[in-house]
Amino acid sequence: MRFPTRQFLPLLLSSLFAVQVHAMDARYVDKDGDMVADTPPAAEQIDPPTLVFAYTPVEDPSVYAKVWDGFIQHLAKVTGKKVQFFPVQSNAAQIEAMRAGRLHVAGFNTGSNPLAVNCAGFVPFAMMASKDNRYGYEMEIITYPGSGIVKVEDIRGKKMAFTSETSNSGYKAPSALLRDQFKMEAGKDYTPVFSGKHDNSILGVANKDYPAAAIANSVKGRMEARGAVKPEATKVIYKSQTFPTTGYGHAYNLKPELATKVKEAFFSFNWEGTEMAKEFNSAEPPMEKFMPITYKQHWQVVRDIDRAMGVSYACK
Repeated sequence: MRFPTRQFLPLLLSSLFAVQVHAMDARYVDKDGDMVADTPPAAEQIDPPTLVFAYTPVEDPSVYAKVWDGFIQHLAKVTGKKVQFFPVQSNAAQIEAMRAGRLHVAGFNTGSNPLAVNCAGFVPFAMMASKDNRYGYEMEIITYPGSGIVKVEDIRGKKMAFTSETSNSGYKAPSALLRDQFKMEAGKDYTPVFSGKHDNSILGVANKDYPAAAIANSVKGRMEARGAVKPEATKVIYKSQTFPTTGYGHAYNLKPELATKVKEAFFSFNWEGTEMAKEFNSAEPPMEKFMPITYKQHWQVVRDIDRAMGVSYACK
């Protein structure tokens, strides 16, 4: 039950009378119009002796410390810096860490990218993709066999699990979908609950704790490949258009020479035989390399959803 962008977005954009997306925070400047913060004057640039890296908390951070170890070693070699893996527990904590200057290189999930860009000075430049440049994931609404839910309308009157309010597939896109396409309002037609992470929602449905949940199918695919959840434990009742996946980038105020080396590390990393390949190659499409992206182009669909949802990028 896939629906393409041209069908979904008009429904979302029809509600653009809602609160408009907040502009970039006043501490940042965007003179070149690329929608990300410009590098500040030399006196405001940083060249930290240790780079701190964090991967979006889609699952238990301990799962990914080993996965990213090879890349972290490569990043250290290319930049000549010590690199520390920062196991963040929430999207909000990750954004706050970069805004406060404690996080220098990161992968922010799809829905958090706009807030990280506008509030924390995040400059995304890469995304995982297949060797032939296919990328992305779909939002799925899942249930479990025997739940009595066979179509989206059957969620009415029941609990619906989301991940967190900053998640695109875990909250914003499905909320807009339920409201605009299925005329179902949270708190009135269904009861929203928040699990915190995609793996919590997936396992929650598989264990029959939640009758339905909105999740990123890329996470579900990796969990199934690791044996963390059985494919037959859940079933899909809705599958969306393709969205961009985690965006990788650096803090806006890194010294330009250092920022260049960080980018070089991503695009020169050899995936063959690594824990990264073992973890991410199982996705569809397979994630086999880092490809260059621009926030302005690749996150347009996400910004459109945020506008329709009345999401503000104001820093709290």
